[in-house]
Amino acid sequence: MKNIIIGAGPAGRLAGLELGRLGEEVILIEKEKLGGTCLNEGCMVVCALTDIARFLNDASHYKSLNLMKGDIEFSYEEIVKKIKKTQEIIHKIDHAENTSNNNKIIYGEAKINDNEVKVNGESFNYKNLLIATGANPHTPNIKGVEYSINNKDILKLKKVPEKLNIIGGSIIAAEISNIYSSLGSEVNVIARSEFLKELDPEIKEYIVKKLLKNVKIHEKTEPLEIQKNKTIVKNKDEKVIEMEGLTFSATGRSPNSKILENILEPNQFDKKGAIKVNEMMQTNVKNIYAAGDVIGGLNLTPVARMQGILAARNMAGYFNKIEYKCIPQSIRLEMDVSFVKNIEHKNSAINTKNNTDNIDNINYNNTNNINNDKNDINNSTDNVNVNNNEKLNEVSVPGSAGPRAFWKVLTNETGMTKASFNSKELLESITAISPSSVNDIAYLSYLMRINENIENFDEFIEIHPSTDVFFQIMKYT
Repeated sequence: MKNIIIGAGPAGRLAGLELGRLGEEVILIEKEKLGGTCLNEGCMVVCALTDIARFLNDASHYKSLNLMKGDIEFSYEEIVKKIKKTQEIIHKIDHAENTSNNNKIIYGEAKINDNEVKVNGESFNYKNLLIATGANPHTPNIKGVEYSINNKDILKLKKVPEKLNIIGGSIIAAEISNIYSSLGSEVNVIARSEFLKELDPEIKEYIVKKLLKNVKIHEKTEPLEIQKNKTIVKNKDEKVIEMEGLTFSATGRSPNSKILENILEPNQFDKKGAIKVNEMMQTNVKNIYAAGDVIGGLNLTPVARMQGILAARNMAGYFNKIEYKCIPQSIRLEMDVSFVKNIEHKNSAINTKNNTDNIDNINYNNTNNINNDKNDINNSTDNVNVNNNEKLNEVSVPGSAGPRAFWKVLTNETGMTKASFNSKELLESITAISPSSVNDIAYLSYLMRINENIENFDEFIEIHPSTDVFFQIMKYT
């Protein structure tokens, strides 16, 4: 077999589709279920539960305005059942999509021995191999950590915890705290340093005060021990506190890279165990590639998809280099919080030395033969980074009274948008808290990547009503 992919999450599954589209034969090996962490234990589960949380919060808000009366009851057990049923439907769709694109799917645990992959007692030789085995929740070094749960356990819970203590200060901690506080849990977030430290302080303040107002956030607090129904911590005043409740660990991800331990040298993994690759998603073994969470960096589904597709093109002989400029991100809360900065994200596992060691005389822009008339792939490496010495023009505006925000005007909770521009009137960063921010910021990140000047927005026509206020910033500020 020419191409074998191990792992059918966003990176592996999209790589299989791309190779099939390019006329290549593919064996796609999946240990458990198609869709990876995103569909089965991560993004989509959070998305499903957030939909329920928003419905409950909307009902509570309308009740407070005397627009509605009565209480709403829900069944967590039934919610879990319906999520699993929906996942099964998507599994079938994904399976059909890949098999219709020249992918042979094998379910089982793969092992690699030299140029051979073994699965379910069968052996397959390969010309090119892609490792897309993802990552698992990181296990923090805390006494009693075995009593904690993580994102893999969300659909195993029989009921909503009465009290929940979340260890971690990142996006997943914020999203889980929003879900369970909305479902009725008393929630504490325990952050060793700062909560959501990657965000602008003004945006973080809005989130804490208006979107997570029922969550108690403890910054600069060290978890000392986890017990079955208790978390013991030491706060910033050096005071030891016992917090009752179930403990949820949201302390990052650990790459599933052991599958290559007998193939790659120890120095081909970074300090977290991520597989080192070059800008073509290639390891230092020329015909072995890696993509997705297993290579570390930004653990985002769109990034994993991008890496998988790019790896597939390189495996098929259409050479491309990866670029991590202006990557949009979001936090799923009562209102979506979406943001992008005009920077090149550096993947800690990118090994640029591999470019010269393994690849000779390659035209990195050779995409002319991909499906003949398909659009060229933009491989520009001219990155526009924020100049820390340049004073940026910052603009902040409140959210508008559009869909899903009209009834928030009465409580001054319509969200906000904050943007910064450089002296050339190029957008350097933007964060939006609004019902439409996920879509708005995704398209704006593209305009940032192509260095679009804000003067060109004079001809932009918005859709009304809408909660996108960026056009106001660009046209009228």
